[in-house]
Amino acid sequence: MTELDIKQQNAQALAAGYHKPFRTVEVVSIVSFWAIIVGVAVKASAFRHSHPAVLIAALVAGLFMADFVGGFVHWMGDTWGSTEMPILGKALIRPFREHHVDEQAMVRHDYIETNGANCMISVPVVGAALFIPLNIDGWIAPALFAMVSIGSMVLWVMMTNQIHKWSHLGEARTPGWLKLLQRMHLVLPPDHHQIHHTAPFDTYYCITTGWLNWPLAKIGFYRRMERLVSAVTGLIPRRDDIGLEAALKIAPGQPPQAAPSRGPQ
Repeated sequence: MTELDIKQQNAQALAAGYHKPFRTVEVVSIVSFWAIIVGVAVKASAFRHSHPAVLIAALVAGLFMADFVGGFVHWMGDTWGSTEMPILGKALIRPFREHHVDEQAMVRHDYIETNGANCMISVPVVGAALFIPLNIDGWIAPALFAMVSIGSMVLWVMMTNQIHKWSHLGEARTPGWLKLLQRMHLVLPPDHHQIHHTAPFDTYYCITTGWLNWPLAKIGFYRRMERLVSAVTGLIPRRDDIGLEAALKIAPGQPPQAAPSRGPQ
């Protein structure tokens, strides 16, 4: 790819955007999330003998959904908005910007800082799933599938930052059981994820398992979405992350530039 003059924000300034009041929100969100997830699991367990196939199918479907949803949210956080936006800027966009400047920052984060924001946005969704009625004749199986697949999806979406963090631990700090899961591609492998960390950070956004990265890149999913958003809003993708000059060079609709082939990893 043509050399880009990437201008990113200061890592220390981005890290300083994490404030104690938000940490309190994160703690409440984590406790609430796990309480609701346990409620979903207990409610679903009543059907483990009568509908085992539905439960298994829903759990697997939730994992695929999480890889897509997590990747979509990652793309949005990387691509649009500014750290100066009210609420969302500090809470959700800032960590994405910080991570591109300092990949190891998230490795230094504790459990609360790593997972709190994901729990916060997951609580309303999994809370709604908990209240799906499972006692309507003729609708038990689809309702059960909906509740468990949403619960599974939200659980894995919540775990996305933790799995992402694991991919940056490095060989020496990664335990054997985690290396095995990464080699089996059941969670995000480090080598696969490194494709995303090749400037200008515009591909392979899925960071749960990474299963959907190659097919989404192959069909140009995110580039098509960027063209649509830019056409409607006039916004320039990744402007806040890599600077205006670099963002304009790679924005959809610009003349194509030679790039290395990125096949399945």
